[in-house]
Amino acid sequence: MQSTSTPIVKDLVLAGGGHSHVTVLKKFAMKPLPGVRLTLICRDTHAPYSGMLPGFISGHYDFDDAHIDLGPLARFAGARFYHAEITGLDLDAKRVLCRDRPSVPFDVLSINTGSAPMTADVPGAEGNVVPVKPIDKFVEHWRNMQDRIGGGGARIGVVGAGAGGVELLLSVQYRLQLQGRDSGGVAFHLITDTECILPTHNPSVRARFERVLSDRGVDVLTGHEVIRVEPGRLFFKGGGELALDEILWVTAAGAPAWPGEAGLEVDGKGFILVDDGLCSLSHEDVFAAGDVASVVNHPRPKSGVFAVRQGPPLAANLRRHLLGRPTKPFRPQRAFLSLISTGDKYAVASRSGWAVEGRWVWRWKDWIDRRFMRKFNDLPDMPVDAKTDIAPGLAGAGAMAEISAMAMRCGGCGSKVGSSVLARAIDRLEPVVRDDVLIGLHEPDDAAVVSVPPGKVMVLTVDSFRSFIDDPFVFGQVAANHALGDIYAMAAEPQSALAIVTVPFGLEAKVEDEITQMMAGAMVVFAEAGTALVGGHTSEGAELSLGFAVNGLAERDSLLRKGGMEPGDRLVLTKPLGTGTLFAADMRMKAKGRWIEGALRSMTQSNRDGARILYGHGATACTDVTGFGLLGHLVEMTKPSAVDVEVDLGAVPALDGAMEMIAAGIFSSLQPQNVRLRRAIRDHVSVAGDPRYPLIFDPQTAGGLLASIPKERAADCVDELKRQGYGRAAVIGRVLPESNRLEPVTLLA
Repeated sequence: MQSTSTPIVKDLVLAGGGHSHVTVLKKFAMKPLPGVRLTLICRDTHAPYSGMLPGFISGHYDFDDAHIDLGPLARFAGARFYHAEITGLDLDAKRVLCRDRPSVPFDVLSINTGSAPMTADVPGAEGNVVPVKPIDKFVEHWRNMQDRIGGGGARIGVVGAGAGGVELLLSVQYRLQLQGRDSGGVAFHLITDTECILPTHNPSVRARFERVLSDRGVDVLTGHEVIRVEPGRLFFKGGGELALDEILWVTAAGAPAWPGEAGLEVDGKGFILVDDGLCSLSHEDVFAAGDVASVVNHPRPKSGVFAVRQGPPLAANLRRHLLGRPTKPFRPQRAFLSLISTGDKYAVASRSGWAVEGRWVWRWKDWIDRRFMRKFNDLPDMPVDAKTDIAPGLAGAGAMAEISAMAMRCGGCGSKVGSSVLARAIDRLEPVVRDDVLIGLHEPDDAAVVSVPPGKVMVLTVDSFRSFIDDPFVFGQVAANHALGDIYAMAAEPQSALAIVTVPFGLEAKVEDEITQMMAGAMVVFAEAGTALVGGHTSEGAELSLGFAVNGLAERDSLLRKGGMEPGDRLVLTKPLGTGTLFAADMRMKAKGRWIEGALRSMTQSNRDGARILYGHGATACTDVTGFGLLGHLVEMTKPSAVDVEVDLGAVPALDGAMEMIAAGIFSSLQPQNVRLRRAIRDHVSVAGDPRYPLIFDPQTAGGLLASIPKERAADCVDELKRQGYGRAAVIGRVLPESNRLEPVTLLA
């Protein structure tokens, strides 16, 4: 996470996780610029490396070999990582627009979102073809495609005969042959509107691949312009058509629409026009690189090699621009080394007019690609420490004066965030309106006022913790879900919430945005729950933290308690465990991005439906699993219930990656305190060697619900939980009569 010891003066936002931006992140990690906050916005948690995609399709590389894990890289760079889809820009307000979350402000913006094959200019192509980009969507299709093909033959067509199309076809063919899925006779067609394959390469390269394609029985259709696509069928200019089972689209690169729609100067194809310093021709605080950009004075093909080469000069010019210095021109090379594989571990190398081929070329390419990937996936434990203070040239005189005035921070009420900042943040929110909230944010006063309907009781709870992720919007969602957990566990309906917010001091605009992002995330959860945010308290502190005091309403006779378990009941857990170890690993840059993404999906999943299902299946007792871990909360249930319990360790669900991190010896800082409860386990020494044993001590944030369900209804309960989205819900044990032993918990290894 970003250090809070230096006030944030400027926001550098990186839109997209392309080949240039991963270099920018690494450069800023090794030499931070104090006062600058980095934010990476990307739709993917793992950035595919285009140079290794053919090898991944062929089966020479696994997923992690061919992808850069953006989560650890962003943390290494001290960057906030917003996992979001960019939908546009507001260049006047200097904000990046994102789908389903608040816009993100920037002082300097860099765009490296890549390109995708053009489909809009061919009627019927969209929806009927599979573009090779975005690569993550293609990879998902490829996995399903492998299962569909085989046994009865298939007709596969690749539209586009540049290097990408040729490599893709040969890689798909090789992999299917390797798997024995072409036994029914798979036919391959390579279609292009040009008069030859590989039109940008020299004749020697073309001749070599014409030979390979011929030897492998590929039907090559040159001079065939596709003018229309229907499901499973291509139609060509001048007549003719081709029926296909799979249509893979690898045509010329197309630009996203939103840069031009926002007002950035673009070329005739929609690519952002930039100068020799990679700065937008129309907006001096916007930079662009890679396929999405077009360097006016040095046009080059859309190729990953140019995006890689643009990384260092982009990082240098972003740094110079932030410091108020002029950018330096960058001249890309004209001739470049091209390495094209043939699906198997064989490749052709070319540069200018020469070409060579062989297995040794593939090994050379493999060495180059792996060396590149190690720069971003094999990260040192910590970045090099910055030894510089805030540079006076980093911000204008006004910003520096504001920061200087903050040197002596007040305590008491003097530490509260200014009322105007708080008011502006609140004004951007739309709290739920409830008839039983008499005074709240819709009509602010010294305190909120709510009414309790006749026959109801009020359930009160409070939770607060410091941020463990760098995305305040998602943090707000997690914090709200966590706070609501106790209400749902008691079979109550949440009514209202008060926020408790602490933000690091900084420029008013930065503080306001932090609060707005965080509370907007919380409001998503409260809106779903029908809970009114009625007020709160906001102050300054060393670290970002958020909590909520939540009021709930329940029928007195319908309250679920921790006590109430009956012998014979089955123990049902609605969510998998592992958030503690995963985020401890994330802090050390050891957790894979997809693991953290999966954990956050679990943490932002509401317990509302889970509680309803548990209650509907006759739950006799319930609690939410949070900081004390599964064992701690289970012990809390056994004491008032006067029962023993038996837990099957093999049935306890774990989040993806949790067991790997436990095996690596990475635990939450709260784990040792929870382990003290092992005295509640009967003969704990005999099960301590089980790999899942540490999982029961793992502290959870926004964890699931643990309930006791009558034996005859437990299976149906779990089935319904799974149908409603709690895919890892499980029966993990049973309730036993109370014994005369001091240890109420028995573990089955």
